[in-house]
Formats: sequence, structure tokens, C-alpha cells
Amino acid sequence: MTYVEGFVVAVPTANKEAYRKHAADAAPLFREFGASRMVECWGDDVPDGKVNDFKGAVQAKPDETVVFSWFEYPDKAARDAANEKMMSDPRMEKMGADMPFDGMRMIFAGFDSMIDDRAAGKMGYVDGYLVPVPDSNKDAYRAMAAKASEVFRDYGATRVVEAWGDDVPDGKVTDYHRAAHRKDGETVVFSWVEWPDKETRMAGWDKVMKDERMQHDPNDQTFDGKRMIYGGFAPIVET
Repeated sequence: MTYVEGFVVAVPTANKEAYRKHAADAAPLFREFGASRMVECWGDDVPDGKVNDFKGAVQAKPDETVVFSWFEYPDKAARDAANEKMMSDPRMEKMGADMPFDGMRMIFAGFDSMIDDRAAGKMGYVDGYLVPVPDSNKDAYRAMAAKASEVFRDYGATRVVEAWGDDVPDGKVTDYHRAAHRKDGETVVFSWVEWPDKETRMAGWDKVMKDERMQHDPNDQTFDGKRMIYGGFAPIVET
């Protein structure tokens, strides 16, 4: 199944167009290196959390916006080969010197998809999630996610992806472990839901919340929902 390189970035809001151009200019290189898809999404509906949230994940400042981004590869081998090429290509070195954001606070990691369900339609809006899941509950989480995917697609979502943390490094300033307040014996899941547009997403969520298939069992401890991070994002680059 699809291998995902997932990113979360804090970008000065004033640099939105510079960031979009930077990402768009880099996209042909990533495709050349082997990525099958590259998506950059600008924070639109990113709430503050009681325990953690996307802003805290990258230590976003008041004048910054969170970007949720990912690259898709056919498999891990293709991703690893692409990363090797990136590290040695002088064109990437030049782009790295001109980043319109603080790369030290960017978080990134490799994730192996375990749910990748699609429906007809294009992507015009994205719900992004980071979820800490006990390793012992991986199968239970997959089953729960598959059930939820069906509900989301019934109400307008065009794709649902759940990707299990595989190559998740520790960062000097920020990382996925700290973002999700990961405990020993847990793995971070990188997940997203694609919608045709924000209006469909809003209407879909209203129906999802009322659907009896999504009613939460208080005895279900598949993961700690209080530490789940989520937000709504508008795509600015897709190749």
C-alpha cells in the first residue's frame, strides 16, 4: 500500500504565497525523485486543544499558520531512494537555503498506510489528524478506522487514509512524539480525510456525528482521544 512522508510546518502567514511558490517549484523535483503525489494544505479550521493541537506541535507563533502536508510513494523502498537522491541533489540544497519558514520546527516522518479508501470525486478540502495509538491496539484501531471510513465516504468524503508510524525520528525542537504526547508502547498515526470542498465537509461532519455507527462506546479504549490532534486544511499545492 501507499507509503506516506508526512509533514507539519509553521509558516508565517505573510509568507503564504512565498511558501506556495516554494512548494510548487519543488514539486517537479520530488516527482522526479519518485513521489507519486505531493500535497500542501494551508491551515483553515485549526482549533486550540486542551492537551495538544497542531499549533503546539510545531510551536506556531501568533503570526504563523500551520501547514499539513504529505508525499505519497508506491512503497517504503521508493521513499528511501527518493530521500537519498534529495540529500545529494544540488537543486535541493539551493531550495533548502531559501525556505520561507523555520525548518527547525518542521516535523516529518514516514508512515505505512493501513487504510486507503477512495470514492469518486476530487479533493478540495482536507481534515488532518495525528493520533497516538497503543501498539497492542493496532488491529483494533485498523478495524475502527475502516468502519469510520465507510461512514465518512457515505457522507461525501472522497478518500480516507490512515498511516501507521514507521520511521518517526526524534527532533531537536519538535517531533511527532512530542506533538501527540506519545507514551512508551504507542505509535503515532498520520491520517487524513479528503473532501470535494469545505461545504461538503461541514455538511458531512454534521451527518457523521449523528450516525449511530459513529456513536462512541465509553468502554472503547482503542486510543486516547484527548491527545488526538485534528484540523481542517485548504489545499494550496497538489501534484
